Amino acid sequence: QVQLVESGGGLVQGGGSLSLSCTASGRAFSWSPMGWFRQAPGKEREFVGAINRSGSDTDYADSVKGRFTISRDNAKNTVYLQMTSLKPEDTAVYHCAIAPRFETIRTFQDYWGPGTQVTVSS
Repeated sequence: QVQLVESGGGLVQGGGSLSLSCTASGRAFSWSPMGWFRQAPGKEREFVGAINRSGSDTDYADSVKGRFTISRDNAKNTVYLQMTSLKPEDTAVYHCAIAPRFETIRTFQDYWGPGTQVTVSS
């Protein structure tokens, strides 16, 4: 059984920064690509970014490229999402996910965390 728990969400002013964490248990974390997704009210869940097993490769949605950074610490079973220059349209529930393959993580994931709310005020 895999468990993912996100933390670090909150309320921030536009232009501000916020850092999210996702800690995994129950599976060899260092073997698995990890991703971040978000879902705003009334919208479909969308891909934010992903990182491969070793942390040597990342992938980002165009909407966050240059503003968000994903990293991981395999010794702590944790993946991070550093968000800067936040905009009101970044407001959403942010979920981390674990996947079998980095190449297909945008469309196929194994497990999800419950999410953490990020609210960006204008």
